[in-house]
Amino acid sequence: MLNTAIALESNEISNSITKNWTTQAIECYKLNGNCTECSIRKAHYSFDCHMPRVVEILKLINGEPKTED
Repeated sequence: MLNTAIALESNEISNSITKNWTTQAIECYKLNGNCTECSIRKAHYSFDCHMPRVVEILKLINGEPKTED
């Protein structure tokens, strides 16, 4: 069931970014998905960010990230 949920959730997301916690994924995690505070959003890129979805997948697969608060 979990694998099916992950597959459905990540249908439009590259598998390569859902394998390991990246710096950007950890930033999104720390911001609790608050896109208004995100460094990507502040750079005014012209794409829809899927990082909050990536973070949820990473938490399911790898657990919570190790962060330095």
